[in-house]
Amino acid sequence: MPAVNYATLSGKDIERLSFNINPGGWAVESERPIATLLGSCVAVCLYDPKLKIGGMNHFLLPSRGKGHADDTDVILAGDYAMEVLVNALINKGAQKSRLVAKAFGGGTIVTSIRMAIGERNAEFAKEWLEREGIPLMASDFLGPWSRKVICVPNTGDAYCRRMPITQPGVSAVVQAEQAYESTLIRPASPAGAGKKVELF
Repeated sequence: MPAVNYATLSGKDIERLSFNINPGGWAVESERPIATLLGSCVAVCLYDPKLKIGGMNHFLLPSRGKGHADDTDVILAGDYAMEVLVNALINKGAQKSRLVAKAFGGGTIVTSIRMAIGERNAEFAKEWLEREGIPLMASDFLGPWSRKVICVPNTGDAYCRRMPITQPGVSAVVQAEQAYESTLIRPASPAGAGKKVELF
């Protein structure tokens, strides 16, 4: 099957060809666009312009909570989500020194999620990228809306559509984030119990 020239497609066509990642997810691709829906969460897109490969993550909390060292879901909080995404790109041949970023999310939506979590997520993403020396080329943070974000990995393009919290379907974003949050606040599993996760 011939490669798709995404530069010639409309935003709606790119959205139709994309696959979705959920809260706590991440993906690295060299071709197919990656999409996600954000409320309080933040998604960071990373791109290596020389290799023409990119990836995106989707996290709800800036960092792991205390007492969760054995909770495998917690590795996809912001601090781990960033490390995992960078490592996955490097594993595919990207170089950290070439990476550039675009980041989105941190909206204020009506949920039971902790106060100012969207603002905390946005600040975490900016501070993490600055600390790691990865330029933030574009961003759209905060505000009273959710967002649909699409990352096109082979061009580094990113599309962001703001959606008012009153729009039908936004409740699904809220429910997904609440479900993900409930996995992050579970007590840690006893030592040696459950599955183990091997990082790159």
